[in-house]
Amino acid sequence: MTAPEDNQHDCLAIKELENILDTCKLDLTPVDEVWSNLYIGNVAIAQNRTALQRLGITHVLNAAHSKQGSIGDQEFYGNSFVYYGIPAEDSSQFDLSLYFKPAADFIHKALKKKDCKVLVHCIMGMSRSATLVLAYLMLHHRLSLRSAIQKVVQKRAVYPNRNFLALLLDLDRNLKRKRRLCPLL
Repeated sequence: MTAPEDNQHDCLAIKELENILDTCKLDLTPVDEVWSNLYIGNVAIAQNRTALQRLGITHVLNAAHSKQGSIGDQEFYGNSFVYYGIPAEDSSQFDLSLYFKPAADFIHKALKKKDCKVLVHCIMGMSRSATLVLAYLMLHHRLSLRSAIQKVVQKRAVYPNRNFLALLLDLDRNLKRKRRLCPLL
């Protein structure tokens, strides 16, 4: 059970993160490169295989797999792209943290290869996909949640829901605790 002061602290921390997200003055576009060879986009760009090939995308991570309006599976992409689908819901109840590590590992493995580019998308390219990209930056590039958000909002208008921000906050705390105990992590 969480103590009331922890809840209050979390609310303040989430509000602070939302303030950082609010500093973004960019318009929402179909797709943006937010890290070297890592893109966040919406479902329209994800379903346009020609546009993806023009961008040089080789891997597609769909954070809205099997959701209405989100066509996509390995069969849809054929041999042109490596596909990974996560059936996430953009809701206050969905535990997206279950997918932080598998999604981050998928992105990392792809980006380690020469000439590979990854598109992470959901429906709008603002909440689910952004959350998974932030988790990747935290897990594989040792960025704090705050730093990861600051990096991403320089390139794309994103806005993870409060539930996802709370899950990322937990990840941030756990990573800081582990790194204090073992600086090599």
